[in-house]
Amino acid sequence: MAKKEAKTDLWVYDLLKEAKICLDPQGCSIKEIDEALKTASKKGTGNVGFPEYVGVVKDFILVIEDKPELSKHIKYDDKNLISTDGKSVEQFAVNGAYFYGKHLINNTNFKKVIAFGVSGNEKHHKITPLFINEREYCKIMPDVESFYIFNKENIDEYYTREILGENTDLQKETTEILKFAKNLHEDLRNYGNLQETEKPLVVSGILLALREIEKGSFNLEQLNGDDIDTDGNKIFAAIDKNLQRSKVSPTVKKDKLLTQFAMIKDAKRLNEINTTLGKTPLKYYAEQIYDNIYKTIKYTKTAEDYLGRFYGEFMSYSGGDGQTLGIILTPKHITQLFCDLVDLKPDDIVFDPCCGTAGFLIAAMHNMLKKAKTESQKESIRKNQLHGIELQPYMFTIATTNMIIRGDGKSNLIDEDFLRCNESELQLKGATVGMMNPPYSQGSKANPSLYEISFVEHLLDSLVEDAKAVVIIPQSSLTGKTTDEQNCKENILKHHTLEGVITLSGDTFYGVGTNPCIAIFTAHKPHSKDKKCKFIDFKDDGFKVAPHIGLIETEYAKDKKQHLLDVWFDRIEAPTKFCVKSTIEATDEWLHAFYYFNDEIPTEEDFDKTIADYLTFEFSMIAHGKSYLFRGDIND
Repeated sequence: MAKKEAKTDLWVYDLLKEAKICLDPQGCSIKEIDEALKTASKKGTGNVGFPEYVGVVKDFILVIEDKPELSKHIKYDDKNLISTDGKSVEQFAVNGAYFYGKHLINNTNFKKVIAFGVSGNEKHHKITPLFINEREYCKIMPDVESFYIFNKENIDEYYTREILGENTDLQKETTEILKFAKNLHEDLRNYGNLQETEKPLVVSGILLALREIEKGSFNLEQLNGDDIDTDGNKIFAAIDKNLQRSKVSPTVKKDKLLTQFAMIKDAKRLNEINTTLGKTPLKYYAEQIYDNIYKTIKYTKTAEDYLGRFYGEFMSYSGGDGQTLGIILTPKHITQLFCDLVDLKPDDIVFDPCCGTAGFLIAAMHNMLKKAKTESQKESIRKNQLHGIELQPYMFTIATTNMIIRGDGKSNLIDEDFLRCNESELQLKGATVGMMNPPYSQGSKANPSLYEISFVEHLLDSLVEDAKAVVIIPQSSLTGKTTDEQNCKENILKHHTLEGVITLSGDTFYGVGTNPCIAIFTAHKPHSKDKKCKFIDFKDDGFKVAPHIGLIETEYAKDKKQHLLDVWFDRIEAPTKFCVKSTIEATDEWLHAFYYFNDEIPTEEDFDKTIADYLTFEFSMIAHGKSYLFRGDIND
């Protein structure tokens, strides 16, 4: 038993170290806490008692009690409360943690304790946090996989969101942005009479024009509703100046963008003074966007694709135009996860051939800039290491605008059909990482090149040798339901390696009705027969659907993502219900559900319960005259 306990202690220590949390084992370096532990015997004798680990993060005491067996995790009393009798406190992890947490609250000046009951081992375990305050109030929190959300960077947010049940400043800001998106959509329709594809062009065009305010070449007061020099002409001129200032090249590309933005100066209704507003719709939109959007985007340092969020909101109110085009914009947490899954480096070259609003490229840029060490390296990232293709002209315009606003320096995007691009020419970009969310549900027997798996194959062929490709596609794409899709899977394995597939929540693209997954490949390296791929079930990702808002991140999302990355990079083991490692065939369904087997050994209690349930069932059937069920004599 002592050896098992020591092994559990070491595993918990590794979790703490990975989370960058420093706690003391069997005592505490903080004098006040150490004094309190001198009377913390679990036997109630008033003698010394030590939890496995204890310490302070900000103004929280963290205390951990662990047990090597899952069966010793928690015990409740007859009132369904955590049992506090001496035997339970000694033998069960959560009960012991609760005991120490209460003792420290009562015997120190600290007001908040988070106590953890930990049981099991690296592969099969439970980690249950308890929040205890000075009133001895105890709240059992949902289980976690690590201590990552309790370090200095995350613990305040955890406390605010999960314990107090309040929104953080970021959540409040996001809620306001989404609310404004809805209102702006209505205003664009009511005052501008705009088509669905024109609405995001007006938004992105105004955003570019507003950038000229800092340069002194444009201001909102210039928008006076003049009949000759219209508000649209002034905004269009500011857009032209900003594209020049951003060094968008070649000229043909700049001309394409201006062609898309020309509707701003040409739409008569946008440039006439509206009697309700007392100004032109364009001036009204510009004022609203400046106050509610431009300031937020300008000063944000996150990979949040705000303009993409707006476009997504517009499409959600547009009667399905986005789905008709197969456009499904990628949520922020997925674009960030892509960067983490490939362990993006500052010298990588990233290519997205279906870039939409450029969410992947923006996330990659921010990720790489954080890791860059010199200004010249940062300049190279912005100017040379981000490449994208977008087929839809208005989406191409939005993507380019979004990249310019985020300061990519050059915006290496082209308006072309990716599937018609020559793979050898695309390889000249030198892309070491490919990221893609291809159009969905466009392929058919008549046009097999539009199957999502066909896009994947074309992307892999377009990367350099040993490049990583990460794609998010419908799960059905990896089952090979048609002959053409099956052939694609076979060709992929002949020339490239599948590293693994992560099954995602059905709410990832909330409101679309797609069950997605992430597939990760290594390009131009034939798949070995004995290669073991990882198949992960990540449907429980810590996100939830909130009424009137959509998909939102709970604090547990960080913990669950950290666990996913730890498993993906082989830092920890995981039960097969989360991750299965297996060799594959092209004819397999490349999904966790296909390879899953249950590797959990039932406990003695589980066995006893199953036998008891069976005997109860058998007795009930015999009592009702159905004893033949157990004799095999169906004629009875």
